[in-house]
Amino acid sequence: MSTLPFYNAVTEDFDAVNQLIMRQLHSRVPLVEKIGSYIISAGGKRLRPLVVLLAARACGLNDPRQHSLAAIIEFLHTATLLHDDVVDTSDQRRGRSTANALWGNAPSVLVGDFLYSRAFEMMVELGDMPIMRILANATNVIAEGEVLQLSKVRDASTDEATYMEVIRSKTAMLFEASTHCAALLANASAEQTESLRQYGNALGVAFQLVDDVLDYSGDAVAMGKNVGDDLAEGKPTLPLIYTMREGTAEQAALVRKAIQSGGTDQIEPIQAAVRDCGALEYTAKLARDQADEAVRLLQSLPPSRYRDSLEQLARFAIERAY
Repeated sequence: MSTLPFYNAVTEDFDAVNQLIMRQLHSRVPLVEKIGSYIISAGGKRLRPLVVLLAARACGLNDPRQHSLAAIIEFLHTATLLHDDVVDTSDQRRGRSTANALWGNAPSVLVGDFLYSRAFEMMVELGDMPIMRILANATNVIAEGEVLQLSKVRDASTDEATYMEVIRSKTAMLFEASTHCAALLANASAEQTESLRQYGNALGVAFQLVDDVLDYSGDAVAMGKNVGDDLAEGKPTLPLIYTMREGTAEQAALVRKAIQSGGTDQIEPIQAAVRDCGALEYTAKLARDQADEAVRLLQSLPPSRYRDSLEQLARFAIERAY
């Protein structure tokens, strides 16, 4: 469990969610439990279940169903990680070997499928059709975002609008679904529900924008992944798109060639280019704007330690170094 302050308001809820996750990982096939336990025990920040718990509590809910919803969200997220690492041929995540590096692609994909289906079994038990509709749609949108991103790999003509569509689908969608469903579960007002839905979207966009800044300016040990990973995979993220659009002819040509060929042979000159032409500051400013919008949206909620924690989380999204 993280020591970051915005977790403190829901420590007991988090313990209940973790216990539920371990119970729901059960399978008659030992390898399913082994891989599932490995990827979930890797931890990470567990931000999506966190926003479920904080949003539900901020709307006055005190009910074990919020634990089920948080576990469902974590299973959906973990399934996407397992599939992502196979698609991206990643061998490290959060400073540990990926499941596909240890067990191979086929078991990783199939355990991802298991986690998706277990999440939907838990949704059925929750018995809330509007929530199931939101989560089914979110899962669909995330998959579309993955395919869109895949179709743009090594495509140096990708523009900012397409990039934003990818991150809203791939990253922000599950944050949005988390806060939206939590508000519905709590029977929040229509205004509060819509504010929390938009808060989740803004928070997710801010997180991804900062991730894409850190890919060129972060510390590999702190991040638990290599600097320049996106470039190595030929992903045209916003710092690169901005450099091709606003940088010098030399900077644009350098980035274009790197995207088209993949690899990190030119990582140091590219780090210099994205910094010197203002691409990192431009991306960081967009992230700050999203975080400010997320904080503004929280004003529809009554004052509470949970609302304060949601605000702290939005600030953390843009201030972090990992």
